[in-house]
Amino acid sequence: MPSPPASAGFDAALVDVEQQLGLFWRRGRAASLGLSKDLHPELDPAAYGLLTILFGEGPRRVTDLAATVGVGKPTVSRQIALLEEIGLVAKEADPHDRRAQHVALTPAGRSHVEDLRARRHEYFAERLASWDTRELAELARYLHRLNEDLAPRA
Repeated sequence: MPSPPASAGFDAALVDVEQQLGLFWRRGRAASLGLSKDLHPELDPAAYGLLTILFGEGPRRVTDLAATVGVGKPTVSRQIALLEEIGLVAKEADPHDRRAQHVALTPAGRSHVEDLRARRHEYFAERLASWDTRELAELARYLHRLNEDLAPRA
């Protein structure tokens, strides 16, 4: 992997990127927190992430969910317990390993995720309404590239 260019301009730009990403992360977390709290007052934004993973990928083991979001199994287990308590997920037997369980969305969970996704889309549509399609596509391209470069290495 090549080393980044060593220049004052590069370093200054990198500091700006780091600051903007921190601000972006905090604002995104605040938006997710608001959406999650609308669903249930004790629901953490991380639980919303778990719901979206289950929505997109189907039933998963708790250990797989923990690995996907990059947190420990106990943290995910607590969120899953709350989601199960409020009827958004259910545990079911793993068809390939009778000792294990999968976590799956319930019909109510699927409905809530669809509602939250629509509200999240509306949130961004309102705030980015002044952007044209070309700018949004360019932002998406840069974010995709950033996510690829920041992905954990094997």
